[in-house]
Amino acid sequence: MKRITLLAAILTVIINSSSAQQNANPKDTEAWSPVPKIVQPQKSALSAPEDAIVLFGGKDLNQWQTAKDQSPAKWIVSNGQFTVKKGTGNIQTKQSFLNYQMHIEWLIPVNITGSGQARGNSGIFLASTGGGDEGYELQVLDSYNNVTYSNGQAGSIYKQFIPLVNASRKPGEWQSYDVIWTAPVFNENGTLKSAARVSVLHNGILIQNNIELKGETVYVGPPFYKKHGPLPIKLQDHGDPSEPISFRNIWIREL
Repeated sequence: MKRITLLAAILTVIINSSSAQQNANPKDTEAWSPVPKIVQPQKSALSAPEDAIVLFGGKDLNQWQTAKDQSPAKWIVSNGQFTVKKGTGNIQTKQSFLNYQMHIEWLIPVNITGSGQARGNSGIFLASTGGGDEGYELQVLDSYNNVTYSNGQAGSIYKQFIPLVNASRKPGEWQSYDVIWTAPVFNENGTLKSAARVSVLHNGILIQNNIELKGETVYVGPPFYKKHGPLPIKLQDHGDPSEPISFRNIWIREL
């Protein structure tokens, strides 16, 4: 008897749901507000969306400074791009950010030498927690026919997450990263409330799919979190002896 009663109840719910669907007005589920802001998209591959902050548009490094002492950035600007000036140190944005969408292009020179981690090495620190190599690093490296550890190749979240695929172009060809960064959130006492998350497209191909970072990326030892708020974005002067790499067309949209 109980089984029959349960089946009857289920049928009643199904019939009532079907009847409600038939009698519903489609306007009941239409949302007319808020109306999304109209933003003009990129007019070309080398332009930024209308609402973007241009961090490098081809002319100068006015949006950047030396990470260790906040002096003017000393990397070399030429022909609409800028190149690492080895030995001058990392550079970072003057402005700090929380959550954002970023586009950045980078070039491994055609005359690159070296192998492994000593071949076109640099990094994009999606949030910089210090003047050296502290923060959350998206690896830049020549990974076109260059063997190294998988969580240190181009597109890796350094020493944490291997890219889904290797989408590297050969030296001498411009490459791009498109990044969606969600900053970590901390409780008042400094403990972690929600971890940092990131998605990355390398040359238009998804290589990091909304992954949850284990903490800051470090060369030695396990990752960790320490409380922080908005932070600058940093580019790495790695220090290996290979030829310096270049960057161009950098813009960011705060989310």
